[in-house]
Amino acid sequence: MNQENYIEQNIVQALETNYMPYAMSVIISRAIPEIDGFKPAHRKLLYTMYKMNLLSGPRTKSSNVVGQTMKLNPHGDMAIYETMVRLTKGNGALLHPFVDSKGNFGKQQSRDMAFAAPRYTEVRLEPICADIFGDIDKNTVDFVDNYDGELKEPTLLPTAFPNILVNPNQGIAVGMASNICSFNLNEVCKTTVAYLKDADCDLKETLIAPDFSTGGQLIYNQEEISAIYETGRGSFKVRSKYRYDKKNNCIEIYEIPYTTTVEAIIDKIVELVKQGKIREVSDMRDETDLSGLKLTLDLKRGTDPDKLMARLFKQTPLEDSFSCNFNILIDGKPKVMGVREILQEWTRFRLACIKRRLEFDLDKKSHRLHLLLGLEKILMDIDKAVRIIRETETESLVIPNLMQGFSIDTIQAEFIAEIKLRHLNKEYILKRLQDIDQLKQDIADLQTTLASNIAMKKLIIKELDGLMKKYGKERTTEIIHEDEATLPELTNIVEDYNVKMFLTEQNYVKKISLVSLRANADQKLKEDDRMLCEAECSNKDEALFFSNKQNCYKMKMNDIPDTKASALGEYLPNLLGLEQDEKILYMAVTDKYEGFMLFAYENGKIAKVPLASYETKTNRKKLTNAYYANSPLADIRFLMQDTELVAMSDINKILIFDTTKIPEKTTRSSMGVQVLTPKKGSILAKISTLDEVAFTDFDYYRTKNIPARGAYLKPEDAPGQQMTLL
Repeated sequence: MNQENYIEQNIVQALETNYMPYAMSVIISRAIPEIDGFKPAHRKLLYTMYKMNLLSGPRTKSSNVVGQTMKLNPHGDMAIYETMVRLTKGNGALLHPFVDSKGNFGKQQSRDMAFAAPRYTEVRLEPICADIFGDIDKNTVDFVDNYDGELKEPTLLPTAFPNILVNPNQGIAVGMASNICSFNLNEVCKTTVAYLKDADCDLKETLIAPDFSTGGQLIYNQEEISAIYETGRGSFKVRSKYRYDKKNNCIEIYEIPYTTTVEAIIDKIVELVKQGKIREVSDMRDETDLSGLKLTLDLKRGTDPDKLMARLFKQTPLEDSFSCNFNILIDGKPKVMGVREILQEWTRFRLACIKRRLEFDLDKKSHRLHLLLGLEKILMDIDKAVRIIRETETESLVIPNLMQGFSIDTIQAEFIAEIKLRHLNKEYILKRLQDIDQLKQDIADLQTTLASNIAMKKLIIKELDGLMKKYGKERTTEIIHEDEATLPELTNIVEDYNVKMFLTEQNYVKKISLVSLRANADQKLKEDDRMLCEAECSNKDEALFFSNKQNCYKMKMNDIPDTKASALGEYLPNLLGLEQDEKILYMAVTDKYEGFMLFAYENGKIAKVPLASYETKTNRKKLTNAYYANSPLADIRFLMQDTELVAMSDINKILIFDTTKIPEKTTRSSMGVQVLTPKKGSILAKISTLDEVAFTDFDYYRTKNIPARGAYLKPEDAPGQQMTLL
């Protein structure tokens, strides 16, 4: 390669130079919210609406707002509009929306419901924004230039309540993310008041649990909630609300978890119905309208709605988890914090806003008092003031002459000089001077408040109390404790019916209900395929599949789709996830793990392993070392009780033995004990039951003790060569 085509660079230096600025920009200027509860895109949009007088004025077209916001937000119009959509009352994503909307803005609980174009919808600010922007014009927060330097925009909004906890926020940055759940406004304000009074207060007394705009039932686990409050990380479960309509035999789901959508729930239920795992639902409809969400499930006759819902909670997003990650930008640096630390940072931020507001008011009042004190001095001799102005020859000397004549400064002189001639009367001046005493009192109060953090905290508490009265509302998400939310065991809600299982040599498995089998018993198989195993059982049982790789795969019967005799069935390598050259040799079906497995090996040894050895407390799908690996298998079978079996070598030596003579080994990979002692060069080739052979003299082949060599097959016991391998 020509060395002129590339430049050798240190990878760390290249990443710092080229990638870090991008990563930091995403973290700081886009994805992670700040202590006021807003991301930059939210803040720019709401501030634009505030400057457009949409807090008190009528609604305007959304396209007007989007266009104006582009002066602050250098993104496309649709990106800005999508930001607005989530903040609207119509969308329903926030507990306390910031935008009062008219028109279709989609729905938080719908994935496919598209919002209308911005030219059709109208918006204005919600009344709560008065406390979001309160005193923003009193230097409460810093302002910076916008991207082209023509306008100013706030770096934060002076929220009068901890909005960071009241409305949910999610963001994915580079190398980090943020996911903040919402809490009830009343609970947050009460908790903040309690914290301001005592920083070590018990947060759980007032901040009970998260609250979501979509409702549902929060399954309360005290340990989980405590962990979230302390560390800012953790998860909790939210469950849908439903009611049973006995008259129409249907279930109506009317509140769902915040983290899912109606379409996602429908898709999952449809999938379960197609797989045969849910049989109780005959029809499903999304009946959501202007009155609210409603998903209707029509039930088959005899269905227990509570048991069905218990199963749907486990298998669909009707019950979903919310993972918390309270990652917030503090002074430009991302930080994961618990609730107490968030309240500490918000209090610090709010105290700074209050202090700046008081200082602004103090400056204004001090300036006003200063002007009125100058006005007070001319009250003694208004004629003198008029004479000085009239007798001054040039305009530029009016101010100096007034300053000299009344011993006032430039600012006071300018104020007096600007008074209209019609106002130079005692009545006007006395009215103005009446404010002096009040101003002096106000200034003294402001100075006292500014000098005391306790006084400023009392001011915050007063504002929070007022906010609760104005905007507080009851919880939307119901709280149910974990012990009340316990579902029935899954085994109790699995539909119980009799089935027959079939396993073919080419590894197709069929689960056919006995009702279906009686209607049509003709089995469809591939041309070169044959049946290996079959077993009658219940849909609540478990199936064990033994492979040529010494693995045992376990499946619940209700997880295997039902089929018909006229179908090929399910292909096990796909169903179980087998390796490329792995093949299932045998299938056993059980409900209580009673009985035992018998493994016969070519070396003449047989292992007897209790089926209980394959039972696990956890729901494991695969067990390795399921049987002995160092000798090829001659036979594998499941027996409920001991019996007599026929062992045959490849040289037609026969041995009838009793399985009671074989000791049980709880170790699955046990090599077993010697049963048939094969002649040198021969192997154990086959195991059969007594019903499968046509011997006339069983005692001739029977042995009392094992191991034994067995006896050669009598010619008369081999009609049609039924037992030979030749």
